[in-house]
Amino acid sequence: MDFKNAAELLILCEKENCPISEIMKRRECDLAETTNEELSKRMHKALTIMKKASTEPLTNPRRSMGGLLGGEARLVNLHRQEGKSICGNILSQAIAYAMGVLEVNSSMGRIVAAPTAGSSGVVPGVFLALQKEYDISDEKLLTALYNSSAVGYLAMRNATVAGAVGGCQAEVGVASAMAASGAVELMGGKPAQCLDAASTALMNLLGLVCDPVGGLVEYPCQYRNAIGVANALTAAELALSGVKQLIPFDEMLAAMYHVGRRLAPELKETAMGGCAATPAGCAACVGCE
Repeated sequence: MDFKNAAELLILCEKENCPISEIMKRRECDLAETTNEELSKRMHKALTIMKKASTEPLTNPRRSMGGLLGGEARLVNLHRQEGKSICGNILSQAIAYAMGVLEVNSSMGRIVAAPTAGSSGVVPGVFLALQKEYDISDEKLLTALYNSSAVGYLAMRNATVAGAVGGCQAEVGVASAMAASGAVELMGGKPAQCLDAASTALMNLLGLVCDPVGGLVEYPCQYRNAIGVANALTAAELALSGVKQLIPFDEMLAAMYHVGRRLAPELKETAMGGCAATPAGCAACVGCE
């Protein structure tokens, strides 16, 4: 049960009368020749890693190897706990979780690259915030992970998730699309709504450059993950509200890939443009090879 694009995925969902998560689960079992039990075990392991990476920095901040990050996630979480958040509880919590994962990644901790290390905070940030707000079980949360895996698979098969190839739109943009789609299914949306949300999330970050200060996956990566969760939740809200996306996910993915290929080299992970080339960005990396 394989699919090459989102259009084929939707046909399978309709034919089998099941959600995206179930199609992706069957695909993995068929092609990897594994069992549901083994697949579930691996996904639980990924979820456990995500939870730890998201929550530990909220009480125990971690300084990054390059010295550009450390304690930001805890500050956001404290602001939320004090009742001062202007974003609302879900978004504020998602931002804190996402930023926490980037602290863990940049301090050589263990994360789940979903789809990359530089964008690893978006998916857990969204899913864990929804889990906490709506008291969602881990088993149900796995359906969102399977769903988001399908979107990530399509991005890797038909475009790219590498910042060096497509800019940050290919990293945080795809991560945001994955999270948006999974969130829609998690909250009861239909397959078509999931992919509408994914398309919207990708559209909103189209053209986003990859410009890591000092060449480190720290800044502005952590901030971009925070924006990624806000974008994903917004896209999911639109889809669940019945707002339809004009451009199908397959076409949006192709547009993202085309834009990424046309970005100047200095805007694709070379640390030679954008934020990395600002005076402040250069000054922050004195002594950082």
